[in-house]
Amino acid sequence: MSISMAALIVVGVPVAADVTPPDPVPATASADADAADEPGTETPPPPANDDNTIVVSSGPYVAPPGDPLAKLNAQTYDATQKVDEALVAPVAKGYEDAVPGPVRSGLRNFFRNLKSPVIFLNYMLQFKPGKAFETVGRFAVNSTVGVAGLIDVAKEKPFNLPFRDNGFADTLGYYGVGPGPFFFLPLLGPTTLRDMFGGAVDGLVLPTLVGKPFNTLEYTIPTGVIRSLDYRIEFDAELARQRATVDPYTASREYYLSRRKAEIDALHGIVVDAGAFETPVYLAPVVTDPAPVAVALPPAAPEPAPEPQFVSEPVVQPLP
Repeated sequence: MSISMAALIVVGVPVAADVTPPDPVPATASADADAADEPGTETPPPPANDDNTIVVSSGPYVAPPGDPLAKLNAQTYDATQKVDEALVAPVAKGYEDAVPGPVRSGLRNFFRNLKSPVIFLNYMLQFKPGKAFETVGRFAVNSTVGVAGLIDVAKEKPFNLPFRDNGFADTLGYYGVGPGPFFFLPLLGPTTLRDMFGGAVDGLVLPTLVGKPFNTLEYTIPTGVIRSLDYRIEFDAELARQRATVDPYTASREYYLSRRKAEIDALHGIVVDAGAFETPVYLAPVVTDPAPVAVALPPAAPEPAPEPQFVSEPVVQPLP
C-alpha cells in the first residue's frame, strides 16, 4: 500500500510536558537520616498510616508492544496536529473549495491508474495471475475510454473491474512478514518498518521502468502536494473521530495498524467486518470480569420439631 503523507511539511517539534516540582524535604527527615548513620542508633520504624492512605510505587516505563518509540511518536503526533490545524487543514479546505469535486475525483483516478504497474507486479509476486490481468484490463480501459485514467470507467458495467490497491508491503505481509516497529513520522504520518520499505520499493517502479517525468522533481513535488491535500480531505471525518477519543495518538496508531492488517487479510480471502479498523492490533485484549453465574443451591432442610418437655408434677385440669 502506498503511504499517504499526513501533512505537507510537518516539523517534529517535541512537546514539553508539565512537570510538577517535588515536595521539599522536611527538616525532621534529614535529622532522622543523620541519626541513622550514627553507630548504635536504631532506625525507628515508619509511622503507621492512620488515614488508610494507599502508597503506590510506579515502576519503570514500558512501551506498548510493537511501539518502542511510543513517547517520541506521541510527541511527533501532537506536533503534527498543531501544524495540521494551523496550516494543512486550512490549505486543504481552500483546495476543496477552489477545485470542484469532479476535478478532484479525476485527479485521484489519474494517480490510481498510474499505480497499475505496481499493483500488477505485486499480484504476480503473490501468484494471483487472475487479479494481475484484471489490473491490466482495468488499466487498458481507463487509459483509453477513461481519457488517460481521469474517468474510472472500468469499475462500471459491463467491465466490473474495481480498483484494488496493492504494493510490495502487502506482498511482504502476504508471506508472513510482520509490520515491525510502528513510527509516526513528520513527513509520512503513521507507518511501520515494513510499510516504509515497501513504499520505497513501490516508488522506484515507474522511475526505473519509464524514467521521465516520473523521476523528476517537477513531477514528484506537485503530485505529492495534490495527493496529500486530497488525502487530508477524504480523511477529515476519521481524523475528527480520532481526536474526539481519550487518547488520539493511540486511536491513530490502532486505526492504521488494523486497516493494514485487514488489507493483508483480504489477500488471503479473509472477510473483514465493518469494525475491523477499530480493533486493536498490538495491544493485549482487554480482560473483563466474567458474568456472574447463578448457582442452584439445594433447598434448606426444615427445622426439626421441638422435643416434648416433661414436668415433674402432674397438671390438674379444672372440671367444666
